[in-house]
This record gives sequence, C-alpha cells and structure tokens, in this order.
Amino acid sequence: MRIALVSPYDYAYPGGVNIHISRLKENFTQMGHYVKIIAPSSKPKETQQDSSILVFGKPIPIRASGSVVRSPISPRLVFSDRIRNVLIEEKFDVLHIHEPLMPTLATAVLHHASDEITVGTFHASRARSWGYPFWKPICLNRWFDKLNGRIAVSEAAREFVYRYFPCDYRIIPNGIDLPHFTRELSPLPQYLDGKLNILFVGRMEKRKGFKYLLLALEKVKKEFPECRLIVVGPQGRTWHKYRKMAIKRQIPDVVFEGYVSYDDLPRYYKSADIFCSPATDKESFGMVLLEAMAVGKPTVATNIAGYAAVVSHGVDGLLVPPRDVDELAGALLRLLRYSDLRESLGAMGKVKASDYGWDSVAEQVMSYYEDLIEGRPAVRSEETACAQYGSAHLGAACQ
Repeated sequence: MRIALVSPYDYAYPGGVNIHISRLKENFTQMGHYVKIIAPSSKPKETQQDSSILVFGKPIPIRASGSVVRSPISPRLVFSDRIRNVLIEEKFDVLHIHEPLMPTLATAVLHHASDEITVGTFHASRARSWGYPFWKPICLNRWFDKLNGRIAVSEAAREFVYRYFPCDYRIIPNGIDLPHFTRELSPLPQYLDGKLNILFVGRMEKRKGFKYLLLALEKVKKEFPECRLIVVGPQGRTWHKYRKMAIKRQIPDVVFEGYVSYDDLPRYYKSADIFCSPATDKESFGMVLLEAMAVGKPTVATNIAGYAAVVSHGVDGLLVPPRDVDELAGALLRLLRYSDLRESLGAMGKVKASDYGWDSVAEQVMSYYEDLIEGRPAVRSEETACAQYGSAHLGAACQ
C-alpha cells in the first residue's frame, strides 16, 4: 500500500501530532508499506535529509487554544501545482491527514485529493471553537466532505469535532513507545536521597495547570516535608514566572530541570514516586500519563475527559477536580503516605499502558484503511446518509 501521512505542523519541532505520524510511519514501513510524510518545516534542508519527508510551506508561530502552533497559513498552498503534481506522481492509495481542517497544508492536500482514500485524524479537544462555526459554511464543509474516513484519538476529541461535524468516527488512541519507556534504566542518582519525588512533565502553558500543583505542594510540604517536586519542560516566559512564584512563596524542594531530551526522559520517570498532571482542559489524551504508567508509576491527574479516558480512579491512578488545590494536595498526600497504594496503582497502570504500544495502534489504523478500501462503495453510501443527518440537524455536510 502507498500511504501519505500529512501533518499541518512544523516537522522541525517535535510535538504530539508529529510524533504520532513518525511512529505510524515506522510501523507501516516495518509492515512492508511505502510511506511518505508531507509536512511543513522551518528547517527544510535538515528535515529533508530524511528522503521520506516531503516539505511544503513555511510555518509561522500562531497562538491558539492556550498554546503556540507552528503552521503555514499562506492560501497559495491550496492552489499549489507542486502538491497536485506530487499526488499525481506518487499515486498514493491512502492520504491520511492529521487535523485535516487545519489551514493551510492539510486543507491543500484535501483540495487536491482525487482517487485516493482520504482519512482524517482529529486530535484536539476543547470547550468550543471559534474557527469551525465561522469557516464551516465558507470552506470547511467542502473539505470535510472529501474525507472517506474519520478517526478521533479519544472520546473527548470525538465529542469536540462531532459538535460541528456530526458523523461516524473510529476511535483509535495515541500510542506510546513502550520499549523506550520500559527498558531497564537506573534512576537519577541526585534524586535518591530518601525524599519521595513528585514528577511533572510538560510545557508551562496555563492550561497545564502547573500553578495549582505548586499551590498544592505548598500545602503538602507542611504535612509531609520529605518530598520533592521535579519539573521537566522547556523554558519560556511562563517557566520563569512559575519559578519566581516558587521562590517568592518560599516553597522548598522544587527543582526546575528545564528541557530534557526524549532519550533521557525515561530516567526521570524512573526517579519519580508519583506522577502528577493537573491540566485544566483542552487535553484530548493523556500521553504523559501513559508514559508514567508504562514505567509503573502511580498518577494523580485532573478529572477532565481526555485524562479520565486513560486513568481509572482508584484502580491505576487518582483523579481530582481541575483547579481544586485542596483535593490535589489530598491525593498527593494519600500516595506519599501509603507505599502499598503507590505500588498497587503503579502495577495496574503498567498493565493498562501495555495496550497502547505503537505497534497495536498502527495495526488498528491499517485495519481501518483496509475496511475503507475494501468497502468503498458501502462507505460512500454510508457517508451520504451521514450528510443528510448533518444537514437536517446542524447544517453540516458530511459526505
């Protein structure tokens, strides 16, 4: 099978969607398929050292949904002869477009698609979208109509996109690199001093809820002083803001490690006794939770849809209401005080994480491709019915 995996985001910057695409590519190639990646890049020469990556578009940083995305926005991509010619020359069987309604590279590939099976994976989850309602009747309906198949990475992601584009979505989760995180590694020696370690991994964006973890730790330290918070994430404006906050409030034992390479990250999980992710919203899937669970660490997370789909409260982790400092502190104290609970939750989490290997995810995606190819006439009939449903209820075209 000839497959194109399309990313709307700067491939020079590793992120959730690009990691997802690269892991699918690795597994599909191992299965014997021909795979190309189509993506923008701010470092095209470096990116194209991998001959399987085709670079289109110059990405720029855009603030969106409490984060910064790097994506090309030039409408010229939609009318690019080069994209059209590459699709003609490559004769792909499947065009798999991630965030397929993200302008402009994703929508440009959809615009030029003709005989290929087109599949879109929707990754995002948030309370609402200003862009979907505005652009829907103008152009998004037309591009959405060209999708033969639709995947959502979680129930939270499905609910978000379904609100604007009601249709059938196959839920296929993100995966994690199980061999990378489960290999035998020693904890970092500087954290083996008898204190119990709480680990946070992520960007210091407001939606990650790190402020609430700092305030919870302030309460925790008064009752359980022999603990430490290790903070892993790239430096930036908010990183410095929270570091100053910890100093100003005189919260001891907070270690801001800054950026940690992917190769070194498993050792930080190994060094942790508890993993905590207090995100407030806009998380469609708990990737970092599964990474911690794969290493056998108990997790404390907020009870938002994307996290609740991964963590079962009291079974393989603890869930607390978002923005609730007291509940968060209570959950951390419970795990700090009871080693048997840490061990039992960690063991169950490790079992759950074993179902999320990229090989399993890739097999699910490949099976979906095959279903679409083998049943193409039936798929089109089903999608026509879906379009009628969408038009009747929300005015959405859904071919």
